[in-house]
Amino acid sequence: MTPTFPMRALCAASAFVCALAAHVAAGQQYPAREIHSICNFPAGSGADVIVRFYSDRLSRLAGRPVIVENRVGAQGIIATEAVAHSRPDGYTIMITPASATLATAPHIFKTLPFDPIRDFAAVTTIARLPFVIAVDASSPVRSVADLIEQLKKRPGEGAYGAASSSGQISGELFKEMAHLQTTYIPYIQSMQGVTDLLLGQTDFLAYDATFAFQQSTARGGRLRILAQTSARRTAALPDVPTMAELGYTGFDVTPWWGVVVPAGTPRAVIDRLAAWFNEIGATEDARQFLLNGAFDPFPGTPESMTALLKSDIDRWGQYVRLAKIPAQ
Repeated sequence: MTPTFPMRALCAASAFVCALAAHVAAGQQYPAREIHSICNFPAGSGADVIVRFYSDRLSRLAGRPVIVENRVGAQGIIATEAVAHSRPDGYTIMITPASATLATAPHIFKTLPFDPIRDFAAVTTIARLPFVIAVDASSPVRSVADLIEQLKKRPGEGAYGAASSSGQISGELFKEMAHLQTTYIPYIQSMQGVTDLLLGQTDFLAYDATFAFQQSTARGGRLRILAQTSARRTAALPDVPTMAELGYTGFDVTPWWGVVVPAGTPRAVIDRLAAWFNEIGATEDARQFLLNGAFDPFPGTPESMTALLKSDIDRWGQYVRLAKIPAQ
Protein backbone atom coordinates (compact mmCIF):
# COMPACT_ATOMS: atom_id res chain seq x y z
CA MET A 1 0.00 0.00 0.00
CA THR A 2 1.44 3.38 -1.06
CA PRO A 3 1.90 5.77 1.91
CA THR A 4 -0.21 8.91 1.80
CA PHE A 5 1.57 12.27 1.39
CA PRO A 6 1.42 13.09 5.13
CA MET A 7 2.88 9.67 5.89
CA ARG A 8 5.71 10.19 3.36
CA ALA A 9 6.40 13.60 4.86
CA LEU A 10 6.44 12.10 8.33
CA CYS A 11 8.90 9.40 7.22
CA ALA A 12 11.15 12.00 5.62
CA ALA A 13 11.06 14.16 8.74
CA SER A 14 11.83 11.15 10.90
CA ALA A 15 14.80 10.25 8.70
CA PHE A 16 16.09 13.82 8.92
CA VAL A 17 15.81 13.83 12.71
CA CYS A 18 17.65 10.51 12.91
CA ALA A 19 20.42 11.79 10.63
CA LEU A 20 20.71 14.96 12.66
CA ALA A 21 20.90 12.98 15.89
CA ALA A 22 23.64 10.79 14.42
CA HIS A 23 25.50 13.92 13.27
CA VAL A 24 25.34 15.47 16.75
CA ALA A 25 26.32 12.19 18.39
CA ALA A 26 29.37 11.92 16.13
CA GLY A 27 30.60 15.29 17.36
CA GLN A 28 29.87 14.56 21.01
CA GLN A 29 31.64 11.19 21.02
CA TYR A 30 34.64 12.27 18.97
CA PRO A 31 37.38 11.27 19.46
CA ALA A 32 36.91 7.83 20.94
CA ARG A 33 40.41 6.61 19.98
CA GLU A 34 43.74 7.77 18.58
CA ILE A 35 43.92 10.14 15.60
CA HIS A 36 46.40 9.62 12.77
CA SER A 37 48.07 12.80 11.52
CA ILE A 38 49.60 12.27 8.08
CA CYS A 39 52.69 14.28 7.13
CA ASN A 40 53.58 14.69 3.43
CA PHE A 41 57.28 15.16 4.03
CA PRO A 42 60.25 13.50 5.80
CA ALA A 43 60.86 13.41 9.54
CA GLY A 44 63.03 16.36 10.55
CA SER A 45 61.92 18.56 7.65
CA GLY A 46 60.34 21.97 8.16
CA ALA A 47 56.97 20.43 7.34
CA ASP A 48 57.46 17.67 9.88
CA VAL A 49 58.24 20.19 12.63
CA ILE A 50 54.93 22.04 12.27
CA VAL A 51 52.91 18.82 11.89
CA ARG A 52 54.38 17.42 15.10
CA PHE A 53 53.81 20.63 17.06
CA TYR A 54 50.14 20.89 16.15
CA SER A 55 49.59 17.15 16.51
CA ASP A 56 51.03 17.24 20.03
CA ARG A 57 48.83 20.19 21.02
CA LEU A 58 45.79 18.57 19.43
CA SER A 59 46.41 15.43 21.48
CA ARG A 60 46.32 17.51 24.68
CA LEU A 61 42.96 19.06 23.77
CA ALA A 62 41.38 15.90 22.38
CA GLY A 63 42.53 13.72 25.24
CA ARG A 64 43.66 11.03 22.81
CA PRO A 65 47.01 10.18 21.17
CA VAL A 66 47.64 11.88 17.84
CA ILE A 67 50.10 9.71 15.92
CA VAL A 68 52.21 11.38 13.22
CA GLU A 69 52.87 9.25 10.16
CA ASN A 70 55.41 10.44 7.57
CA ARG A 71 54.52 9.22 4.09
CA VAL A 72 57.12 10.63 1.75
CA GLY A 73 57.24 10.90 -2.01
CA ALA A 74 56.14 12.71 -5.17
CA GLN A 75 56.23 16.17 -3.55
CA GLY A 76 53.56 15.18 -1.05
CA ILE A 77 51.25 13.33 -3.42
CA ILE A 78 51.65 9.89 -1.82
CA ALA A 79 50.49 11.08 1.60
CA THR A 80 47.74 13.26 0.17
CA GLU A 81 46.32 10.35 -1.82
CA ALA A 82 46.34 8.18 1.31
CA VAL A 83 44.27 10.76 3.18
CA ALA A 84 41.84 11.19 0.28
CA HIS A 85 41.11 7.46 0.36
CA SER A 86 40.88 7.15 4.15
CA ARG A 87 37.69 6.54 6.09
CA PRO A 88 35.85 9.88 6.56
CA ASP A 89 35.45 9.62 10.31
CA GLY A 90 37.87 12.26 11.62
CA TYR A 91 40.51 9.76 12.68
CA THR A 92 42.77 10.56 9.71
CA ILE A 93 43.77 14.21 9.34
CA MET A 94 46.39 16.03 7.31
CA ILE A 95 48.18 19.19 8.47
CA THR A 96 49.70 20.30 5.21
CA PRO A 97 51.14 23.14 3.12
CA ALA A 98 47.87 23.10 1.22
CA SER A 99 48.84 25.83 -1.22
CA ALA A 100 51.39 23.33 -2.58
CA THR A 101 49.94 19.87 -1.98
CA LEU A 102 46.40 20.81 -3.02
CA ALA A 103 46.29 24.14 -4.90
CA THR A 104 49.48 23.77 -6.95
CA ALA A 105 49.47 20.01 -7.52
CA PRO A 106 46.91 20.02 -10.39
CA HIS A 107 49.23 22.29 -12.38
CA ILE A 108 52.53 20.46 -11.93
CA PHE A 109 51.30 16.88 -12.33
CA LYS A 110 49.65 15.62 -15.52
CA THR A 111 47.43 13.32 -13.51
CA LEU A 112 46.53 13.21 -9.82
CA PRO A 113 45.10 10.29 -7.83
CA PHE A 114 42.73 12.71 -6.07
CA ASP A 115 40.69 15.85 -6.63
CA PRO A 116 41.82 18.69 -4.33
CA ILE A 117 38.26 19.99 -3.89
CA ARG A 118 36.01 16.95 -4.23
CA ASP A 119 38.07 14.49 -2.15
CA PHE A 120 38.74 16.66 0.92
CA ALA A 121 36.87 18.69 3.51
CA ALA A 122 38.61 21.82 4.75
CA VAL A 123 38.98 22.26 8.51
CA THR A 124 40.88 25.55 8.91
CA THR A 125 43.96 27.49 7.88
CA ILE A 126 46.63 27.76 10.58
CA ALA A 127 49.75 29.55 9.30
CA ARG A 128 51.51 31.08 6.31
CA LEU A 129 55.14 31.74 5.53
CA PRO A 130 57.42 32.96 2.79
CA PHE A 131 60.04 31.05 0.89
CA VAL A 132 63.50 32.56 0.74
CA ILE A 133 66.46 32.90 -1.58
CA ALA A 134 69.55 31.78 0.36
CA VAL A 135 73.26 31.36 -0.37
CA ASP A 136 76.35 30.03 1.37
CA ALA A 137 77.21 32.59 4.04
CA SER A 138 80.92 32.19 3.27
CA SER A 139 80.42 33.35 -0.33
CA PRO A 140 80.94 36.99 -1.37
CA VAL A 141 77.27 37.17 -2.43
CA ARG A 142 75.51 39.52 -0.03
CA SER A 143 72.43 40.55 -2.02
CA VAL A 144 70.10 39.40 -4.77
CA ALA A 145 71.86 41.84 -7.11
CA ASP A 146 75.21 40.17 -6.30
CA LEU A 147 73.72 36.75 -6.98
CA ILE A 148 72.30 37.81 -10.34
CA GLU A 149 75.62 39.35 -11.35
CA GLN A 150 77.43 36.14 -10.45
CA LEU A 151 75.01 33.92 -12.35
CA LYS A 152 74.99 36.08 -15.47
CA LYS A 153 78.76 35.78 -15.73
CA ARG A 154 78.32 32.07 -16.50
CA PRO A 155 74.98 31.62 -18.28
CA GLY A 156 73.68 28.07 -18.36
CA GLU A 157 76.20 26.87 -15.77
CA GLY A 158 74.52 27.98 -12.55
CA ALA A 159 72.17 25.82 -10.49
CA TYR A 160 69.71 26.21 -7.64
CA GLY A 161 68.05 23.73 -5.32
CA ALA A 162 64.49 23.36 -4.06
CA ALA A 163 62.78 20.67 -2.01
CA SER A 164 59.12 21.36 -2.83
CA SER A 165 56.85 22.65 -5.56
CA SER A 166 56.59 26.05 -3.82
CA GLY A 167 60.38 26.25 -3.77
CA GLN A 168 60.52 25.36 -7.44
CA ILE A 169 57.93 28.04 -8.25
CA SER A 170 59.90 30.60 -6.23
CA GLY A 171 63.14 29.70 -8.00
CA GLU A 172 61.63 29.62 -11.47
CA LEU A 173 59.84 32.95 -10.98
CA PHE A 174 63.13 34.46 -9.87
CA LYS A 175 64.84 33.04 -12.96
CA GLU A 176 62.10 34.32 -15.24
CA MET A 177 62.00 37.83 -13.79
CA ALA A 178 65.79 38.19 -13.56
CA HIS A 179 66.38 36.58 -16.99
CA LEU A 180 68.64 33.85 -15.64
CA GLN A 181 69.71 30.58 -17.24
CA THR A 182 70.01 28.43 -14.16
CA THR A 183 69.36 24.71 -13.72
CA TYR A 184 66.82 23.48 -11.18
CA ILE A 185 67.96 20.61 -8.93
CA PRO A 186 65.22 18.90 -6.87
CA TYR A 187 65.92 17.55 -3.40
CA ILE A 188 63.95 15.09 -1.32
CA GLN A 189 65.98 15.85 1.81
CA SER A 190 66.35 19.57 2.51
CA MET A 191 69.70 19.12 4.27
CA GLN A 192 71.22 17.50 1.19
CA GLY A 193 70.54 20.74 -0.67
CA VAL A 194 72.44 22.66 2.01
CA THR A 195 75.35 20.23 1.74
CA ASP A 196 75.51 20.67 -2.03
CA LEU A 197 75.33 24.45 -1.68
CA LEU A 198 78.25 24.46 0.76
CA LEU A 199 80.22 22.20 -1.59
CA GLY A 200 79.69 24.66 -4.41
CA GLN A 201 77.50 22.37 -6.50
CA THR A 202 74.62 24.88 -6.48
CA ASP A 203 74.53 28.68 -6.30
CA PHE A 204 71.41 29.29 -4.23
CA LEU A 205 68.48 27.59 -2.55
CA ALA A 206 64.78 28.43 -2.85
CA TYR A 207 63.64 26.96 0.45
CA ASP A 208 60.84 27.43 2.94
CA ALA A 209 61.68 30.05 5.55
CA THR A 210 61.13 27.56 8.38
CA PHE A 211 64.04 25.35 7.40
CA ALA A 212 66.26 28.12 6.01
CA PHE A 213 65.84 30.28 9.11
CA GLN A 214 67.03 27.44 11.33
CA GLN A 215 70.10 27.01 9.10
CA SER A 216 70.81 30.73 8.77
CA THR A 217 73.60 32.77 10.32
CA ALA A 218 71.00 34.24 12.69
CA ARG A 219 70.76 30.78 14.27
CA GLY A 220 74.46 29.95 14.02
CA GLY A 221 74.07 28.19 10.68
CA ARG A 222 75.76 28.64 7.33
CA LEU A 223 73.02 30.11 5.13
CA ARG A 224 72.72 33.79 4.26
CA ILE A 225 69.11 34.71 3.46
CA LEU A 226 68.97 37.35 0.73
CA ALA A 227 65.24 37.83 0.16
CA GLN A 228 61.82 36.49 1.00
CA THR A 229 59.09 35.72 -1.50
CA SER A 230 55.98 36.99 0.32
CA ALA A 231 54.35 40.36 -0.37
CA ARG A 232 55.06 41.43 3.23
CA ARG A 233 58.01 40.69 5.48
CA THR A 234 57.39 37.97 8.01
CA ALA A 235 57.86 38.90 11.67
CA ALA A 236 60.75 36.43 11.98
CA LEU A 237 62.79 38.11 9.21
CA PRO A 238 62.14 41.82 9.72
CA ASP A 239 65.44 42.88 8.12
CA VAL A 240 65.21 40.69 5.02
CA PRO A 241 63.65 42.45 2.00
CA THR A 242 60.91 40.93 -0.10
CA MET A 243 61.44 40.30 -3.80
CA ALA A 244 58.77 42.94 -4.50
CA GLU A 245 60.75 45.48 -2.47
CA LEU A 246 63.78 44.69 -4.60
CA GLY A 247 61.90 45.67 -7.74
CA TYR A 248 60.26 42.41 -8.77
CA THR A 249 56.74 43.77 -8.93
CA GLY A 250 53.98 41.27 -8.26
CA PHE A 251 56.36 38.66 -6.80
CA ASP A 252 54.23 37.13 -4.03
CA VAL A 253 54.74 33.47 -3.24
CA THR A 254 53.23 33.01 0.22
CA PRO A 255 52.44 29.36 0.89
CA TRP A 256 49.89 28.64 3.60
CA TRP A 257 49.14 25.72 5.85
CA GLY A 258 45.80 24.20 6.60
CA VAL A 259 44.10 21.10 7.96
CA VAL A 260 42.00 18.76 5.84
CA VAL A 261 40.10 15.52 6.36
CA PRO A 262 38.57 13.13 3.83
CA ALA A 263 35.39 14.35 2.16
CA GLY A 264 32.29 13.06 3.89
CA THR A 265 33.65 13.55 7.41
CA PRO A 266 30.73 14.61 9.67
CA ARG A 267 30.45 18.38 9.97
CA ALA A 268 30.26 18.13 13.76
CA VAL A 269 33.69 16.49 13.76
CA ILE A 270 35.08 19.12 11.37
CA ASP A 271 33.76 21.90 13.59
CA ARG A 272 35.32 20.35 16.67
CA LEU A 273 38.68 20.00 14.95
CA ALA A 274 38.49 23.59 13.65
CA ALA A 275 37.76 24.89 17.15
CA TRP A 276 40.67 22.96 18.60
CA PHE A 277 43.15 24.14 15.95
CA ASN A 278 42.10 27.75 16.36
CA GLU A 279 42.37 27.37 20.14
CA ILE A 280 45.91 26.08 19.68
CA GLY A 281 46.77 28.96 17.37
CA ALA A 282 45.58 31.55 19.88
CA THR A 283 48.01 30.44 22.59
CA GLU A 284 51.27 32.22 23.38
CA ASP A 285 52.96 28.85 22.99
CA ALA A 286 51.85 28.60 19.37
CA ARG A 287 52.61 32.25 18.65
CA GLN A 288 56.21 31.77 19.79
CA PHE A 289 56.50 28.49 17.91
CA LEU A 290 55.33 30.13 14.70
CA LEU A 291 57.69 33.06 15.17
CA ASN A 292 60.64 30.71 15.73
CA GLY A 293 59.72 28.88 12.54
CA ALA A 294 59.30 32.07 10.47
CA PHE A 295 55.54 31.52 10.23
CA ASP A 296 52.80 34.11 10.64
CA PRO A 297 49.50 33.03 12.29
CA PHE A 298 46.63 32.47 9.86
CA PRO A 299 43.43 31.38 11.66
CA GLY A 300 40.35 30.50 9.68
CA THR A 301 37.19 28.45 9.29
CA PRO A 302 36.11 25.56 7.07
CA GLU A 303 34.37 28.08 4.81
CA SER A 304 37.28 30.52 4.55
CA MET A 305 39.76 27.73 3.82
CA THR A 306 37.49 26.22 1.16
CA ALA A 307 37.17 29.60 -0.56
CA LEU A 308 40.93 30.22 -0.37
CA LEU A 309 41.73 26.80 -1.78
CA LYS A 310 39.43 27.34 -4.75
CA SER A 311 40.88 30.77 -5.53
CA ASP A 312 44.46 29.61 -5.05
CA ILE A 313 44.07 26.75 -7.51
CA ASP A 314 43.69 29.47 -10.14
CA ARG A 315 46.35 31.78 -8.66
CA TRP A 316 49.03 29.12 -8.31
CA GLY A 317 48.20 27.89 -11.80
CA GLN A 318 49.14 31.36 -13.04
CA TYR A 319 52.42 31.14 -11.13
CA VAL A 320 53.23 27.78 -12.67
CA ARG A 321 52.55 29.09 -16.17
CA LEU A 322 54.54 32.28 -15.57
CA ALA A 323 57.44 30.23 -14.25
CA LYS A 324 57.13 27.91 -17.28
CA ILE A 325 57.17 24.76 -15.15
CA PRO A 326 56.19 21.75 -17.30
CA ALA A 327 53.76 19.22 -15.83
CA GLN A 328 55.40 16.01 -14.69
